[in-house]
Amino acid sequence: MSPRMLVARMDSVGDVLLAGPCLRAVAAGAESVTLLAGPRGAAAGALLPGVDEVLTWCAPWIDPEPPPLIEADVHALVADLRRRRVDRALVLTSYHQSPLPLALLLRMAGVPWIGAISADYPGSLLDLRHRVDGDPPESDRALSLAEAAGFALPPGDDGTLAVRVPLPELRELTGSPGYVVVHPGASVPARQMSASRSAAVVAAFAAAGHRVVVTGAPGDGGLTAAVARGGGIDLGGRTTLAELAAVLAHAGVVVAPNTGPAHLAAAVGTPVVSLFAPVVPAGRWAPHGVPTVVLGDQDAPCRGSRARECPVAGHPCLESIDPEEVVAATVRLAAGITERPQRRLTTGGVS
Repeated sequence: MSPRMLVARMDSVGDVLLAGPCLRAVAAGAESVTLLAGPRGAAAGALLPGVDEVLTWCAPWIDPEPPPLIEADVHALVADLRRRRVDRALVLTSYHQSPLPLALLLRMAGVPWIGAISADYPGSLLDLRHRVDGDPPESDRALSLAEAAGFALPPGDDGTLAVRVPLPELRELTGSPGYVVVHPGASVPARQMSASRSAAVVAAFAAAGHRVVVTGAPGDGGLTAAVARGGGIDLGGRTTLAELAAVLAHAGVVVAPNTGPAHLAAAVGTPVVSLFAPVVPAGRWAPHGVPTVVLGDQDAPCRGSRARECPVAGHPCLESIDPEEVVAATVRLAAGITERPQRRLTTGGVS
């Protein structure tokens, strides 16, 4: 009998999107799949093929602005999980996070089998303690856990990112397909250009004859308004995540920092110019599976620091990018030239 599965990914939209291939592999061999997500990433879970239900809970050991750990909240989660009678669970985490606090709660909920990637000794908390060599792209890392647990992608699934279709129709907001999307914001300041630099990028695209659409999260209205003054349509805060996916799907290229919408662009098959601050490794976190050009000094002093605020005066890794260089990168993408290795692919595609 196929198991009732729970897969946990407790952080942001981008992280949840990168879990997509893992979730599809699990779904191919499961009776049902529940995704346990944090409030920052739950909306992405609803877009993923293979997910039957999204359960939302904020993990204080994962969230970047963690709430207090409240005993009643923990017991409510444990009781909810127990009612679901989950057969097996996989806990997905980033390399710097521990799966063990959630594994403990899953054990309290009576989950009989739990797997995770763990550098720490898990004792009896894990049935599968998976190890990953090297520093692979994050979605490959997550997929390797599913494979170690005995799940495989179905025939014809190439293991790239994907979202559910059909997506909403938004041409009344964007006009005809083929525009450039500039998404200036990121979850932390260290990963994004200044508003003035992003506006200069938009102006450079407009001067080169490109139609530009500027996108942003609900709280980014001031940022996107300033950036769009360079010659773009301002959609900041005007789209749901599914609607944003539709906007990105009809773009010729997406220009974005290391943020969830960059991975959403990859999930809808749109090439990406990645304005990537090296506070985390580009090899793991830059978009993949689509033509991509990575811009930004990957050897800057902030490299590997995971800094939320740039520790270097002037934020040179991103502010030194010439707007004309960004425009030129789209030309290289159109010519089929990329500057980072793409993920391993098998034949076929996701229907």
